[in-house]
Amino acid sequence: MTGHRVAFLIFDDFEPLDLVGPHSVFSHVPDYTSRIVALRAGPVRGAGGLPVHADTSLADLEPPDVDTLMVVGGPGVRDACADPTLVDWIADTARSAPRIASVCTGVFLLAAAGLIDGHRVTTHWRRAEELARAHPDAIVDADPIFVRHGRLWTSAGVAAGMDLALALVEHDHGHEVAHRVARDLVLFLRRPGSQSQFSVPLWSARPASRPLRAAVDAVHADPGARHTIDELARRCGLSPRHFQRRFTADLGIPPAGYVERVRVEAARRALAESDEPIDTVARRCGFGSAETLRRTFHRHLGVPPSDYRDRFRTTDRNDRSCDRRATDPPSGDAAAQPSPAYR
Repeated sequence: MTGHRVAFLIFDDFEPLDLVGPHSVFSHVPDYTSRIVALRAGPVRGAGGLPVHADTSLADLEPPDVDTLMVVGGPGVRDACADPTLVDWIADTARSAPRIASVCTGVFLLAAAGLIDGHRVTTHWRRAEELARAHPDAIVDADPIFVRHGRLWTSAGVAAGMDLALALVEHDHGHEVAHRVARDLVLFLRRPGSQSQFSVPLWSARPASRPLRAAVDAVHADPGARHTIDELARRCGLSPRHFQRRFTADLGIPPAGYVERVRVEAARRALAESDEPIDTVARRCGFGSAETLRRTFHRHLGVPPSDYRDRFRTTDRNDRSCDRRATDPPSGDAAAQPSPAYR
């Protein structure tokens, strides 16, 4: 492939990093020519007030002149979705472009243009459920850093646009070129883990019924306690069978699964905020052993506890360990385990 033409679509109040990150990746490969496209050529105000110069207007770029259309996201995406000129241009360009991509909430513009129905897509973890509700014919997976489904590529939030761009470079030019770019930019070629390691728990809704709240409060008060079905049912004054049925119907997850998630969150906080040995964290949070914690972390977050601690421990602890870190990030091929998709 030679002379690959990338068009970045921006709009008022877009997220600058959604543009600058992938643009920087492509700029390290001579084959790519990137254009910044907006409703009108000239300065466009990004989120936080950063102005970016769009070199091309929508009217001046013909759809056949685009090989990869990359739509950015940002706080202004809601207003952009209501602009028929933008949405129609995306739809027209997508008909001839060999590849369509979005960064973060840019997928909402692809959705407005009718491009995601029947496709598996991702977006920022905060907006995934909203996207799934608004577009039930799409398969929204909140966990991956990026997703490819046919010629449609979508990425998670903000910095994940660089992961997506590296994947596009690897697809177009092979592993060695992408690896070189990743080394130059001090990036993972394939970032280990998934979005789950960055998200905050959004699943823990307050139970509607008072008896079930007694069980939930007990789990949160002491995640490491022995929360058996019988014990939790006793707290609620219900039979074990009736408790399990009501709990699952009310919270959308069985009691055992709920307890495990609370324990994972407790372990996440302990790993980030303390220097306790991992086996101590495992026992205190109810996992019994470091191996059980490791397996559970891999299942939920896609990374081992030690890696999670290295990435998310508080700044003062990070400073003490900086001298032990390598300057070259690994380019491991471990892929995130897929999570159940929202439908």
